Amino acid sequence: MSALAEVLVPARLGRPFRWLLASSWVSNLGDGIALAAGPLLVASQTDSAFLVALAALLQRLPWLVFGLWAGALADRLDRRRVVMAANTARAAVVAALAVTIVTGHVDVTVVLVAMLLHGVAEVFADTTTSTLLPALVRKQDLGVGNHRVQAGQLTVNQLVGPPLGAFLFAAGAAWPFVAQLVCIALAVVLVARIAASPAPDGAPGLARRAPAEHTHVRRDVAEGLRWIAGHAPVRTLALVILVFNVTWAAAWSVLVLWSRDHLGMSEVGYGLLTTASAVGGIVGTALYGRIERRFSLATVMRVCLLLEVVTHLALALTTTGWLAIVIMAEFGAYAFVWGTVSNTVRQRAVPQRFQGRVSAVYLMCLFGGLVAGQALGGVIAEHWGLTAPFWFAFVGAGVTLALVWRQLAHIAHADADDETPPTGHAAEPADDAAR
Repeated sequence: MSALAEVLVPARLGRPFRWLLASSWVSNLGDGIALAAGPLLVASQTDSAFLVALAALLQRLPWLVFGLWAGALADRLDRRRVVMAANTARAAVVAALAVTIVTGHVDVTVVLVAMLLHGVAEVFADTTTSTLLPALVRKQDLGVGNHRVQAGQLTVNQLVGPPLGAFLFAAGAAWPFVAQLVCIALAVVLVARIAASPAPDGAPGLARRAPAEHTHVRRDVAEGLRWIAGHAPVRTLALVILVFNVTWAAAWSVLVLWSRDHLGMSEVGYGLLTTASAVGGIVGTALYGRIERRFSLATVMRVCLLLEVVTHLALALTTTGWLAIVIMAEFGAYAFVWGTVSNTVRQRAVPQRFQGRVSAVYLMCLFGGLVAGQALGGVIAEHWGLTAPFWFAFVGAGVTLALVWRQLAHIAHADADDETPPTGHAAEPADDAAR
C-alpha cells in the first residue's frame, strides 16, 4: 500500500472499510451533482416560488414519515443488501427522470414526484449506510472512520459536486442526472464488495444474530424508542441535535436575505459565505486528528457547541461582509469536528442490534429540526427583522447548552454503559500520518 493510501485509509481499518468509504465518496459526488442540478431543473420548469420550495420539502418530508421504519428494517435485515436495494431504487428514479428530460416529457409534476420518490429511497439508503461503519471497524477507530467519511462528504458533496452539477446542467439538462446515475450504480457495486473481506479483529462485523422470535416492525420501532428513552446520554444527545438544528435552520433560512439586505453583499458575496464554510470545513478536516488525540471528547463537544452559540451572536451583531465571511469559515471548521465527534460518540454507545433504529431517530431529529427551524426563521424575520432569527438561535442554543453542559462528560463516555463491549485488540497507537 502506498504512503498516501495509508494516510487516507489506514490499513488497520480493514478492507471492508475501504469499500464502504469508496462507496460513500462516490455516492456523495452524485448527490453533490444533484444538489445544484435539482433546483436548476425545478426552476427551469416553473416560476412559482411555492413549487421551488415544495421541491426541497418533498426531499426532507420522507425522513419524518419513513425514518423509524427504515431504522427498524436496518436492524432486522441484511444491512448491506438493504443499502444496495435502496440505492438501486434511487438509481431507477434518477434514470426515469433522465429519460423524461431526454424525450421532452419532463414537467414540474414529474420532477416533484421524482424528488419525492428519490427522497423515500434515500431515507432507507442513508439510515442503513450509517449502521455499516460501526460494524466494520473497532470502537477505538470510529473517530478515524467517521473523519474519513465526513471529509469525503465535505469535499465531493459540497465543493466538487455542485459546481460540476451546474456545469453539466448548462451542457444539457439530462447530463447531471446521468452522471448521478453512474455514481449511484458504482456505489452499489462497491457496497457489494464489502462482504468479500472480513472485518478487522475486534470489529462486530456484518453478521447478525437471528431474532429469538418473530416480531412486527412496529414492535421493533417501539423497542428502539424505549431503548433511547431509557439511555440518558443517547437521549440527551438526540435532543441536543434536534434543538441545535432548529436554531441553526432558523438563522440560516434567511441567510441570503440577511447577507443582501442587512450586510449589503452582492450575489457573489453570498456565494463567498457558503464557500467560506466549506473552506473552514477543510481546515477542520486537517486539524481533526490532532484535536482527537489532544483533547477529551467531552471537551471537544463542549467547545463545538459553545462556538455554535458564539457564532449566532457574532452573526447577529456583525454589520460587515468580510467579518461574516470569517465567521462562516470558523463555523465550517467546528461544524465538521462536531459532526465527526457526535457520530462517533453515538456509534460507540449504541449496541449493534439498535444501530439502525437509533440512527433513524437521530436523522429524524436532524431533518425535523431543519424543517421546523426554516419555518420559524421565516416567521421571526417577517415580524422582527432579519437579525431576529440569529438572536433566537443564540438564545435557544445558549440555554440548551447551559442545561446539558454537565451532562456532556457522561454523554462523551456513554460507551462505558454498552452492555456488549467489543472484544479483541486494545486500542492501537496511531501516529500523525495514520490519523
